[in-house]
Amino acid sequence: MTKNVLELAEQLWRGEVSTADLHPVGNLGGLAEVCEGVAFLPSFANVSAFSTDDGLVLADTGSSFVAETVHSELRRWSAQRLNTAIYSHGHIDHVFGTALFEAESAERGWPAPVVIAHEALPLRFDRYVRTAGYNGIINERQFGVTGLRWPVNYRYPDRTYRDESLVTVGGREFLLRHEKGETDDHTVTWLAERRVLCCGDLFIWASPNAGNPQKVQRYPSEWAAALRRMVALEPEYLLPGHGVPIIGAARIEQALTEAAELLESLVEQTLAIMNAGGRLDDAIHGVVPPPELMERPYLRPVYDEPEFVVRNVWRLYGGWWDGNPAYLKPAPERSLAAELAELAGGAQALADRALALLGPDSGSGSDESLRLAAHLAELAWLAAPDDRAVGEVRRQVFTAREHAATSTMAKGIFRWAARESVEPDHATG
Repeated sequence: MTKNVLELAEQLWRGEVSTADLHPVGNLGGLAEVCEGVAFLPSFANVSAFSTDDGLVLADTGSSFVAETVHSELRRWSAQRLNTAIYSHGHIDHVFGTALFEAESAERGWPAPVVIAHEALPLRFDRYVRTAGYNGIINERQFGVTGLRWPVNYRYPDRTYRDESLVTVGGREFLLRHEKGETDDHTVTWLAERRVLCCGDLFIWASPNAGNPQKVQRYPSEWAAALRRMVALEPEYLLPGHGVPIIGAARIEQALTEAAELLESLVEQTLAIMNAGGRLDDAIHGVVPPPELMERPYLRPVYDEPEFVVRNVWRLYGGWWDGNPAYLKPAPERSLAAELAELAGGAQALADRALALLGPDSGSGSDESLRLAAHLAELAWLAAPDDRAVGEVRRQVFTAREHAATSTMAKGIFRWAARESVEPDHATG
């Protein structure tokens, strides 16, 4: 029995259920009609549906993994044809449910659905085709999905827009507005008559995904501004791309405003360090997110985390160099590791110290100790990649790091490293 998504939303808001137990991209319950003619379907990426006098309008269509479920669930709510699909952005978990509706329309003799998106979205699809191998690897690493193959065929939009577009379907007016945040191609969909706002991944019931370490540039300042513009609309229903709905203007204002405040704090603190001549290392270890915001159930670092956002701010405003002159034109990693291992008395000496830093319970050390252990274990492994004992230490260290991490992104990378330590072919799939 799936839990009612609106009941779950209430429990999450009150802190009775932890977002740490509910992955931001997980299925969080069954379809719910949030107000007359508007349905919300939780999925790997959520789908929001609007009935009109001329068919359905969908904000996102879901992923290929669950396309059939999305289609059947929506069909239990409405038998109307799909008139228009609006892509909130081009991430593949949001744009792969259109084909079933198109096939249905062709079979029944209905007009084909129209797909609308921001003008930057086709460029994203083009990039995905060029980097399919890379995207397959990093998403396999991030989510732990074995054998993931990145798609190379996409349903491009029929119509695009630049800043804003007013779309009228069956007597209902939908305002589409471009925003930058997690991506450069985001579309916010606003149904003023019902005060319903579909925000894509600009809000996901987690610390904003503005720092993903393996993916392209995010835009935290623009993201904060987008959140404040959404607040100005005074929505009564917020339907996010991941997570659960928020219902009630006061709650929506609080959640979006505090998400904006978190991003603004991270940006301003990072820029202050940059403007004072600091290094990236100073920013990573000197920027502190407001503790009261990190306690909010909708801002916890269960997917991305503020430390990674700091790195993205640095990349956006300062480029790729971190300020350390040795890293401008560095020696090969393995050469440096071999040199340090020799100075330390061998790779095993580095590995032994890494184990000691883990603490007596293999992970009971402080956060700083765990970070140091990871450095030493990695150096030992680079210096002696064929030494099984060293590889086992590296596995233990990164397993401990995975268990201590809070975010999906950190856990995925540490898990990958732990497995790679004892499975030499793992890194190449």
